[in-house]
Amino acid sequence: MSRSNGRELLPRELLSGSSFSAVELSDDNSRVILLEQRELPSEERYVGFSDADAVARAITDMVVRGAPAIGITAAYGLVLAAKGCTGNFPEEMKRASRVLAASRPTAVNLFWAIERMNRVALDVASLAPTSRVERLAEEARAIHREDVAACRRMGELGAQRVPDGATLLTHCNAGALATGGYGTALGVVRAAHEQGKRVRVLADETRPYWQGSRLTAWELHRDGIPVEVICDNAAASFFARGEIDVAVVGADRIARNGDVANKIGTYGVACLARAHERAMFVAAPWSTVDLDTASGADIPIEERSRGEISEAGGRALVAPDIGVRNPAFDVTPARLVTAIFTERGVVDPVDAAGLEALRPRAGGSARG
Repeated sequence: MSRSNGRELLPRELLSGSSFSAVELSDDNSRVILLEQRELPSEERYVGFSDADAVARAITDMVVRGAPAIGITAAYGLVLAAKGCTGNFPEEMKRASRVLAASRPTAVNLFWAIERMNRVALDVASLAPTSRVERLAEEARAIHREDVAACRRMGELGAQRVPDGATLLTHCNAGALATGGYGTALGVVRAAHEQGKRVRVLADETRPYWQGSRLTAWELHRDGIPVEVICDNAAASFFARGEIDVAVVGADRIARNGDVANKIGTYGVACLARAHERAMFVAAPWSTVDLDTASGADIPIEERSRGEISEAGGRALVAPDIGVRNPAFDVTPARLVTAIFTERGVVDPVDAAGLEALRPRAGGSARG
């Protein structure tokens, strides 16, 4: 791949609705185009992938990350699988689906998007190859557009609960870079800002992958929203000093009882918010809600590589004969979550009954 910024790869219209986008499908449906998030904030560069296997590796390697963005990326990856099909269409789509599903185990949006695309693949199996690709691309773009609309809706709902003049604590990146556009947790921040509320953000750096310092701060600053980065272990001090009014985060999976799986360290933020009598909000699309999973104890937690913790900038931080534990996510119990904002409505109090009340009816699936 060349070292150009890759913007020439992007489609004429960015479905993100912004000047940047985490993921797009090329106009001719031949490439999935990702913003190389591992290079932010030092470089904004787009890279193209032309087959589903490469897309799956990009998800695993965190070229793209964030539950909604991963789901959209997988949907676009299945478009590539259909375009590259030279044999048995149903079997090749099943194989590509397995590869994509194995890329990250915790984010339920990934499986939701794959299931939705597979329903379409089943319907179009008898069509001509070009028609199959066009119909799958149409569905994948619909998933993308729906996610942006969902982010804007949950942002509006969440912003109603954010006081004017509030300082919000974020953890990880749940913004436009983690979604189809606009963001979940950062959608709440953006909506409050757009409503004229004087909000500012303290962004946890979010070790070991630094999504807060590299990504959240980058996109908020780009949008002119006041933001400062703090060390993860400084959050308690800022709570104690009364400098944090609200904590708002995204989610990778929400269980039926309201337990929330999110980036490692979220549980600690929730404990601090409760100890200091501050609100702990979660913003997530309905596709993140998994009513088939009873509680957080049943959510698979991805264990990532040793090197993310044991090395930095090519320098060893941990001696080679010492073990490393690197879970990517933790689970925050529902009792510590003040409210969950989804495009379907607000869950408050957070419990099974509140989530069940938002379940789609008339033939909708458990996750929409």
